Amino acid sequence: MTRPPRHTLYSLLLLIAGAAVSCSTTKRLADGEILYTGVKKMTFTPETDSLKIPKSVTSAASQPLNVAPNNPLRSPYWRTGIPTGLWAWNHLYTPKEKGFKHWLYKRIAKPPVLISKVRPDLRVKVSGQIFENHGYFGVRGDYELLPSRHKPDKKAKVNYRFTVPAPHTYDSIQYLAAPGEVGKIVDSLRAGTLLRRGAVYNLDTLTAERNRIATALRSLGYYYFRPEYIVYEADTTQRPYKVELRMRLAEGIPPAAMRPYRVGSVNISLFNPVPGPVDTMTLGPVRVRYQKPLKIRPRILQGAIALTPGQLFNVEAQNTTQTNLNKLGIFNSVSLTVPPLDSLGTKCDSLDVRISATFDKPMQADFEADLTSKSNSYLGPGITFGLRHNNLFKGGEVLALNLTGSYEWQTGNQRQYETKPTAVNSYEFGLNASLGIPRILAPGYRYRRPVYPAQTTFKIGADLMNRPKYFRMLALNVSAGYDFRTSPYSSHSLTVFKLTYNKLLHTSHEFDSTMQQNPAVALSFSDQFIPSLSYTYTFDKTYGRRQNNRFVFQSTITDAGNILSALYGIFGSHGTKKLFGSPFSQFVKGIVEAKWYHKVGQHNMLASRLLVGAGYAYGNSQVMPYSEQFYIGGANSIRAFTVRSLGPGSYRPPKDQVNGYWDQTGDFKIEANVEFRFRMMGRLGGAVFVDAGNIWLLKKDPQRPGGVLRAKGFWNDIALGTGVGLRYDISVLVLRLDLGIGIHTPYPDPDKKGYYNIQSFKDGLGLHLAIGYPF
Repeated sequence: MTRPPRHTLYSLLLLIAGAAVSCSTTKRLADGEILYTGVKKMTFTPETDSLKIPKSVTSAASQPLNVAPNNPLRSPYWRTGIPTGLWAWNHLYTPKEKGFKHWLYKRIAKPPVLISKVRPDLRVKVSGQIFENHGYFGVRGDYELLPSRHKPDKKAKVNYRFTVPAPHTYDSIQYLAAPGEVGKIVDSLRAGTLLRRGAVYNLDTLTAERNRIATALRSLGYYYFRPEYIVYEADTTQRPYKVELRMRLAEGIPPAAMRPYRVGSVNISLFNPVPGPVDTMTLGPVRVRYQKPLKIRPRILQGAIALTPGQLFNVEAQNTTQTNLNKLGIFNSVSLTVPPLDSLGTKCDSLDVRISATFDKPMQADFEADLTSKSNSYLGPGITFGLRHNNLFKGGEVLALNLTGSYEWQTGNQRQYETKPTAVNSYEFGLNASLGIPRILAPGYRYRRPVYPAQTTFKIGADLMNRPKYFRMLALNVSAGYDFRTSPYSSHSLTVFKLTYNKLLHTSHEFDSTMQQNPAVALSFSDQFIPSLSYTYTFDKTYGRRQNNRFVFQSTITDAGNILSALYGIFGSHGTKKLFGSPFSQFVKGIVEAKWYHKVGQHNMLASRLLVGAGYAYGNSQVMPYSEQFYIGGANSIRAFTVRSLGPGSYRPPKDQVNGYWDQTGDFKIEANVEFRFRMMGRLGGAVFVDAGNIWLLKKDPQRPGGVLRAKGFWNDIALGTGVGLRYDISVLVLRLDLGIGIHTPYPDPDKKGYYNIQSFKDGLGLHLAIGYPF
């Protein structure tokens, strides 16, 4: 491929602009070819007024009709105004296979979607078949082409129309009859059948019922029995809108499918990434062949095997074995095989199992970086470097070391400040280690193989926060907790013990003077221990017929110091209570976050988030520690404003306090975000977003007027920003560039008394370069 010239971006922008002006999208169409421009309407009309067609049925029937036209915005109805890809296909084509024009054509051109390729006639028939699958027989469907007013011979939309009769219901059901032991098992399943007389005929229900029978048989040794060995006969000719249903065994079922089998020998082969000498061992009746050195403890391997020689072969136990080995997180690949049907002898009554697994490389390194910039001269890059060992003690234990750092500086002169600020450099640095053990470790807890993954995690870390000309703070922490699931959608994280110690290493005269004037803020910076426990519940589910919706709900509750305070009270301690000579914090804090994602078309996404958090200090504390308070703004929050540059409430630091962001924290937070993500070309995508929110105090602070949460003026306290962004997907991560545009600040501006109170458009811009999506 020839490299593009230096001014590729400018050329591309000019070409796109040209496309908007002279958007001929049918130039290369042959005679008789018609460009498909989408669907005008889909109409599903009941034969009688009393008939109600379930939305699930019309949604299924409309799926084959939902063909995206070129440059869809909301498929199949709306298109974007500038069909860049289609324009490029018509105007940039060149027979030469080199040069900039060819390169650009290959990158952005999209071939036209033609009526002849959409085949509306065929799609009407497919939709009719889907109606029959849901019990609606005799549906009448047709379509109509709606030519474009400007080019009636070259462009057209499609109208689809269906007339739907009443559904057919089951009049009689003849359940499956089978010989021998298979018949006895089937008879035991009859009471729990999914088929009921009077119910609407439904192909999905029929499929689910025969799958239920086949699963039950395969769990009792009939390994080779398949759902397709059960067939249905439906007669709709006896009575109007009625179905006589008969279930029977198919013809020509292999004899092996009607015989139960037991587990024969179980042989395991383990391979290392680097070949080594081979050895063998036995784990009870299981034989293991492995390459030295053995990178898994025998007890862990034995606990993962759910198949036992001599027992009836259970497909669920087979799947559980493979799942258990994969969940250990130490294998690159795992395969489990049994003899194929055509290799069995007529006298064979057992199935030998072969398991082959290859160990993954244990060491893993991660690196992330982000950069934040704003028009007020604040710049701030951040990095995270991590090392992981995924099999520390040969049982899937993960040891992770993470080094984090962020840097922020401000230079320049701000007109809104009365005094000229000096150059400011601040940084944060952290080193954290964690050990994750893939099972629950607790006194008196007896290990049981979990249905879903579970993990015990121990953490220890240190974080250094430096705010030049003000303070330097060190935070040490140690914790232990559990992570587990109770369903495919619900996960839980319980931190049973966490102890944090905050220590001010250095303060400046400037900082001390400010603290004397603001006792509430000063208390949040005092040296103190934070003994806490917390619980987080997460619900994460993808749903919808096309799995185009995802809902995530997460709530966290943190309790700090209450258990310790109760123990002190039992022993008669009063006043300020201390731990190792320093006071400890006492507060309760909760955060609730809901996120909803809706897929629009094939490559577009509407994402939204609502977050509410509150914390309240009492007993041994008057305010929450600085590290536990809420703040807002930044690359993952309200992107028109930098981190800690908003709130609390309508409060704003004095103009001469250039770096007063350290006290812009609060006890209550609310934040809402909406973002539409769309694909532009190739791996490059775009976004349009709106962010809103703020933080508040729950206790009045005379030094921060306007900071307390109150109903009056609440909506005016909500900061609002919008913006646009670019996303580049390189598979393993997403590079993100966002330009935030401020609309409204919660603090008043005497020169701007309207809702749009940004001093100037430039002052309301925030540029953020980051990795990953903001939410």
